[in-house]
Amino acid sequence: MKYSQLQRGLMAVAISAAMSSPVYATNGYFTHGIGTHSKAMAGAGDAMPTMAIDVANNPASGILVDDELNLGLAIFSPRREYSVTQSQLNGQFGAFSLDAGTIESDNDYFPIPYVAKNWHLSDTRALTVAFYGRGGMNTEYRNGSATFDPDGPGPAPIMTLPGTFGAGVTGVNLNQAFLEVTYSFKLNENLALGIAPIFGYQMFKADGLTTFAPYTKSFAESGGTAFPAGLSNNGDDDSFGVGAKVGAIWNASPSLAFQAAYQTKISMDEFGDYSDLFAKAGNFDVPATAKIGMSFEAAPGMRFHLDIEKTYYSDVDSVANPLTNVGMCPTAGQGGMDLESCAGGANGFGFGWDDVTVYQVGAEWKPDQNGSLTWRAGYNYGEQPISAENVLVNIVAPAVVEQHFTFGFSVERDNGHELSFAVMYAPEKSVSGPNLFDPTQQIELSMDQFELEFAYSF
Repeated sequence: MKYSQLQRGLMAVAISAAMSSPVYATNGYFTHGIGTHSKAMAGAGDAMPTMAIDVANNPASGILVDDELNLGLAIFSPRREYSVTQSQLNGQFGAFSLDAGTIESDNDYFPIPYVAKNWHLSDTRALTVAFYGRGGMNTEYRNGSATFDPDGPGPAPIMTLPGTFGAGVTGVNLNQAFLEVTYSFKLNENLALGIAPIFGYQMFKADGLTTFAPYTKSFAESGGTAFPAGLSNNGDDDSFGVGAKVGAIWNASPSLAFQAAYQTKISMDEFGDYSDLFAKAGNFDVPATAKIGMSFEAAPGMRFHLDIEKTYYSDVDSVANPLTNVGMCPTAGQGGMDLESCAGGANGFGFGWDDVTVYQVGAEWKPDQNGSLTWRAGYNYGEQPISAENVLVNIVAPAVVEQHFTFGFSVERDNGHELSFAVMYAPEKSVSGPNLFDPTQQIELSMDQFELEFAYSF
């Protein structure tokens, strides 16, 4: 879907206010929850919403929460590194050997804001506007080197060049932000429904990937004479798209509630400046998600929550296609004859990610029903999406954490305003596998994460 220059300009101005810094998310490349109460419970609690921003989790929430304005800011800190064992080939016999050792990514702290406003149109209808960042990835490796023959069978000798892939400073930066306008209503006293169009914005850049030029569709189509223009080091590119979200919340009894929500795939414009990197000439859609859950009030002031969320990364070729697809590219030197398997083609390699199913458990406790303090805690688990054979390409996107431990609280002030806090810690997780272009090497990706978030509601 294409947009006029005016539409793109207005959206970019609005979105830039919330995307001044890179983002790196937790369950794959999505956050472990949206909103400070939700994040304090590891993403759980959608069946008993408490904030206007909860429409981003389930659009039926708007009619169930008070008229309010939420302003939130998270400080997110991912620590990413990769380690490589010593090569036995050192660039010989067509091998592409990475520098042995451990290399850490720069850029460890990122601010992530959100805003949401809720209006009750009547006792049974509400309108909510929410703007937030949810997905993204960022890496920047300034050290490392690679040893390989830069011109293949040509006259140049084997060389060691700086950068993870021998092409200088290496990394990617993907930002994603979403604007939702949600209409929610009560079908009856116990059932609330909601629907929202979603306007998505992405910004992306990649550096240090020019070494992969021989594996691109443009290079193969030219017979090996034309360097691909849309592969790397092209600065920031952006894309826009539209999707939809629907949700329902059913209060089965005064103490038991169930919820379900579904977000469609968001079809995005192609990243034209990276048409030789992503499959289908720069396509990078936002994957669909589905979520179900239940909440139970065990005693006055004590609630327990369980939610399950699935993200369909396998439906986005640029994310799901495995690195091994490159073997079918005619210029890969492995006897392949399929142009569409080259980078930028319909089957061009991606990150090789699987779908991610996340289990979220949360609790909230208000010790004094007439008091102002509410405590929250949660645990979130989702198996990381990267398989061993895809570790090489995921150096730039090492989304390998699986567990998230969360805690938080909120304090209601005398004027009715509320201050909320959430903290998340994701312990280190590592994934190892062979270097596809030098099987004598093993690559290990590691990451741990920490986040603080504050919100003010009034």
